Amino acid sequence: MKGKDGKQRPLMGFSSTQVLFLGFLAVILLGALLLMLPAATAPGEETSFLTALFTSTTSICVTGLVVVDTFSHWSLFGKAVILVLIQLGGFGVVTFYSIFVLALRKRFSLKLTTLVRDYYNLDSMQGLLLFLKKVIKGTLAVEGIGAILYAFTFIPRFGPIKGLGVSIFNSVSAFCNAGMDIIGPDSLIGYQDNLAVNWITMSLIVVGGLGYVVWFDCFRNAEKVRKQKLKPIRLFTGLSEHTKLVLGITLFLILSGALLIFIFERKNPETLGGMDSGGKLLASLFQSITFRTAGFATIPQQSLSEESCVLGLVYMFIGGSPVGTAGGVKTVTVFIIFANMLAYMANRREAVVFGRGISQQMVNKASAIVTASLGAALLLTILLAHFSRVPMLDAAYEIFSATATVGLSRGLTPTLNSAGKIIVIIGMYLGRLGPISMGLLFAENQPSKNGVHFADGHFFIG
Repeated sequence: MKGKDGKQRPLMGFSSTQVLFLGFLAVILLGALLLMLPAATAPGEETSFLTALFTSTTSICVTGLVVVDTFSHWSLFGKAVILVLIQLGGFGVVTFYSIFVLALRKRFSLKLTTLVRDYYNLDSMQGLLLFLKKVIKGTLAVEGIGAILYAFTFIPRFGPIKGLGVSIFNSVSAFCNAGMDIIGPDSLIGYQDNLAVNWITMSLIVVGGLGYVVWFDCFRNAEKVRKQKLKPIRLFTGLSEHTKLVLGITLFLILSGALLIFIFERKNPETLGGMDSGGKLLASLFQSITFRTAGFATIPQQSLSEESCVLGLVYMFIGGSPVGTAGGVKTVTVFIIFANMLAYMANRREAVVFGRGISQQMVNKASAIVTASLGAALLLTILLAHFSRVPMLDAAYEIFSATATVGLSRGLTPTLNSAGKIIVIIGMYLGRLGPISMGLLFAENQPSKNGVHFADGHFFIG
């Protein structure tokens, strides 16, 4: 938290950014140790430390890339550990720590309140406790509904006990945008024509990726329209500019992605080519949604055309929306840079969205996030291609999937050597916490250098 002098005061000796990094790292290591226990591995299987570390990282970072089959390598205990890690990663370490505070009925300290505020990137400290409770209740409610809906498909197939377990695991994984499942080795390819599984999964992915702020704004506005008996159009016009923007961008990305995938893959016999028109549309829609951070697949990713793979890199990099379970640099971040470009080309001082200006500070932050994230992804791609000796497109697909916490792979993950696995682990960790946060981690204790203003330099750009 910040004192009267404007300097950040530590929480238990650490700043909020350091708590985030150390908290995630501690949980990853704890998860790896639990997964190395003999009880976590299925009979006949062995788990090395690197495999356990990779699995723990992909779970807590809600990525979904796996080096061993989740459904067959891990015991019931191991799957339970993975599920808890996914839920923890979806909530975030800060939120989970806060849950313990609430459960023990301890006082919600000002320092913890500030930490949660920083983690969720909120402007005000007022109402944080209520916000946190709503996040927890909303998450569990949506996951519960998803599990119930899944159960109608999975219980008849797997039986009551296993079917319920599969339903719960899939619901949590889909909502948290983790992309891991315990159905089989081929993700949801066996269910590509199952309307219920497809629509439940897509709905959970989108809801989780929209962000909690958007949820609560939609609920608040809908309740206002109902109580005051306002016109239905107010369901949209009464929303905040952030919610309108997120909903608009999300709809555009889903539909545009589905259209392009349909065009690129409709004649590909290994993906959409053998399906009827309805199946092609459904699979294209699912692929468009899963590209942006989910990790589930209804068509084999290694069979996608190069055009679709490059499209996937773009959509994975963008990811979901702020203050949610999705990864990527976030939809609003990319939009701000795009809007600033258009404003500059139109010779306007600032970009305007829904009658609201975008501040220069937001433009600077968005530019830093995109630049750092893209730089990290490209560097890790080159390193993975070099040390694992794999095609550049496959390496890029793997790394962009890792840094955007998506979880899609062109079959590369299980074949990685030790160096490749470590590179992907670093990518997943950076992707969940962000390269910008890493920069802040090392810069927090540095003195401010904003006291001196330098004369403008003369540089040439463009």
